[in-house]
Amino acid sequence: MELNLKGRVALITGSGRGIGKAAAHALGREGVRIVITDIDSVAVEQACGDLAAQNVEAIGIVADVCNEEQVDALARQSIKTFGKVDILVNNAGFTRDKYLTKMPTQDWDAVIDTILRGAFLCTKAVLPSMIEQRWGRVINISSRAHLGNPGQTNYSAAKAGLIGFTRALAMEQGKFNITANAIAPGFIETELVKALPTYEKLREIALSRNPVPRLGTPEDIANAILFLASDRASFITGDTLHVTGGRYSS
Repeated sequence: MELNLKGRVALITGSGRGIGKAAAHALGREGVRIVITDIDSVAVEQACGDLAAQNVEAIGIVADVCNEEQVDALARQSIKTFGKVDILVNNAGFTRDKYLTKMPTQDWDAVIDTILRGAFLCTKAVLPSMIEQRWGRVINISSRAHLGNPGQTNYSAAKAGLIGFTRALAMEQGKFNITANAIAPGFIETELVKALPTYEKLREIALSRNPVPRLGTPEDIANAILFLASDRASFITGDTLHVTGGRYSS
């Protein structure tokens, strides 16, 4: 299926590993030029090297999505290098799980800021480029956790907020031929997830509750990103695509 993505430019946050890196490879295979950005400089360098080995044109920029000056510099460098940003994937985020009564304020702030403030700053920084060319795709990586997970009040709130952000953005920017959609992954086996001390328990729960009897992969989410970035999804905006193997309840 022709996706008409060749020559586009995608900026993907948190793309040093996991879902973001898988998205970079999937888009790169379609001829998209990639901006890898992550707070981890080693991961950025490795991700860019992997893309170069696949003959994908890419640059790497280390940035903290919570820092407005760094985000503005990220957008400027991306546009200086490639002339534009067509596709933004707001993927940066992480978990710091605890029940609310035991959750330090800094854990609440860190998760909310990275997911919500990061999406706000990055989107605000690249929107002028999209508006000028009258074309853009903003794809926000939410989570099935937006429905609520015990021990994840911070993460669930941030991911639910990201869906509200997506809907409002879609209403604001549709007149410029800019779509905004969210993807809500289920349990996805990323490096960060596998490193969790509760990984085996979470894996067992997911396998027992997924109607599709397997765990998700970063490539499953990358395929959804490909679709929403393409012209095939040009009349879809403000929506949330669940990629969960059919699992909705906790």
